[in-house]
Amino acid sequence: MLMQGFAGFMSLLSLALILFSGFAVVDAAIRREDAYRAASKQTKPFWLIILAIAFVVNWLFSILSFLPVIGLVATIVYMVDVRPAVRQVSGGGGRRGNGSSSDGPYGPYNGGR
Repeated sequence: MLMQGFAGFMSLLSLALILFSGFAVVDAAIRREDAYRAASKQTKPFWLIILAIAFVVNWLFSILSFLPVIGLVATIVYMVDVRPAVRQVSGGGGRRGNGSSSDGPYGPYNGGR
């Protein structure tokens, strides 16, 4: 009974890793190629190859192997470091509207003037 629960948990974790790496591959594919160079984050083909390999490794190997862990590290590096930099360069930095960095919740901050 306990082993079945563990196997179920591991299969759910493996599915989550596959979905996570799949999302990263799709996200890397839809970003502009020049944004990678502008952000100084390697090139688009480099990240597509790395993330596609991570996706295939997560698909083929058990999560208890060390290869999916390496793929997970590559996917996390892309999601935490490369994706925000590329989004910021390409104009999708996560800010709503076209406000400046000094805007507060009620509009621009003018320093008490």
